[in-house]
Amino acid sequence: MRFRLTPRETSFYDMFAASADNIVTGSKLLMELLGADAPARAEIAERMRAAEHAGDDATHAIFHQLNSSFITPFDREDIYSLASSLDDIMDFMEEAVDLVVLYNIEELPKGVEQQIEVLSRAAELTAEAMPNLRTMDNLTEYWIEVNRLENQADQIHRKLLAHLFNGKYDAIEVLKLKQIVDVLEEAADAFEHVANTVETIAVKES
Repeated sequence: MRFRLTPRETSFYDMFAASADNIVTGSKLLMELLGADAPARAEIAERMRAAEHAGDDATHAIFHQLNSSFITPFDREDIYSLASSLDDIMDFMEEAVDLVVLYNIEELPKGVEQQIEVLSRAAELTAEAMPNLRTMDNLTEYWIEVNRLENQADQIHRKLLAHLFNGKYDAIEVLKLKQIVDVLEEAADAFEHVANTVETIAVKES
């Protein structure tokens, strides 16, 4: 690691860890959604909305710290990119839950549970990785695995689209379900953006 003569603001590490932990909360709510009936889904959506607001607060705190800090632990643009990508993940997960409730989806298509399982695993890996930004240790396996998971998510998404367009669903239902699976795919992409940003930071700091 590069030797520095100046002190660095360390609260960013704690804030990134808190943001990632909140994403784990969101992924657990997604898992709850799978087996829930309509009233339970509405309650899950409320809890997801609260988690999304907590994620916004965490992101704003990082931006405020960034604007008020003279010394930062790594490049400012990377801090901004990492915070924004973490926030995007939470936004997409909240949007997916909200759409399920707003569209009164009775049954999610087979394969959505696989999407959510991939997101749950990516959330766990991201939460485990954030504290390691302090030392830049043990991060290579993290971004490799998240990129693998994103590739897996792509395959699941393509199969879901093929299933939706096989003639089983009417046109309106296809539009509703496609929007939900597309948003879940965007969440997987956002996890990859986080991992790629972490890799960029690690390369710069090596």
